[in-house]
Amino acid sequence: MKFLKLVKWNIPPMKIIQSTLIMACFTLAACAQKHDTVALGKAYFNGFGCKQCHSVGHDGKLYGPDLTYVGFRKNRQWLELWLKNPHSWKNNTPMPNFHFPDEVRSALVDYLSSLKGQDFKGSPPWNEAAFSQEPIKRGEVIFSRAGCVGCHGIKGVGGYPNNNVVANKIPSLTLVADGYSKEELMERIAKGKRPDKTDPSGPAPMIEMPAWGAVLKTDEIEALAEYLFSLRPPKAAGEEW
Repeated sequence: MKFLKLVKWNIPPMKIIQSTLIMACFTLAACAQKHDTVALGKAYFNGFGCKQCHSVGHDGKLYGPDLTYVGFRKNRQWLELWLKNPHSWKNNTPMPNFHFPDEVRSALVDYLSSLKGQDFKGSPPWNEAAFSQEPIKRGEVIFSRAGCVGCHGIKGVGGYPNNNVVANKIPSLTLVADGYSKEELMERIAKGKRPDKTDPSGPAPMIEMPAWGAVLKTDEIEALAEYLFSLRPPKAAGEEW
């Protein structure tokens, strides 16, 4: 009945939900044992129900990209921009604009920036026994759960936005087998890559490929390379190898 009265008063339901969530988040934050911004950001993250779409460690869902390594693969500037208005960066993203207050957004950025794989607690999902003899499937899990999919798209199709790069898009990975040997690809993954600027006098691209060798083991990078090689479409008749 209360909800119906609010609607009758022309208060938008989304505003009602947002206000309720903000109040819940402040309550959660007040209960946090450590009154620092990372703890506050985690409380907001949980209070806003972010795990209904995202996973951190072994907790959450995978409707959106896994965030376990988001602090390793995305910088604070990008996280701030994204949380302020996701559609200003990617206009067709399914993530809603929560219109976070500045202090909430700042705490969320602090929390997300702290996520660098520690929530897997040394047992990432790609190390399950089911993948021990399946390097391509293991690499696919790494691609998803390490968050590569958050930049390169499902099955490496690319096309996600980046600034001051060719076509303002992150390139596809479906043809990496044509440009790299497996050893070369593993080295590129391990060392990372800073994209070349299309306008030398312009700003640096906000999304860079991090040096995954800092957080992934050699056998994990090898499995990832095997998966990326498997993405190449079959050669057409008469096409040279």
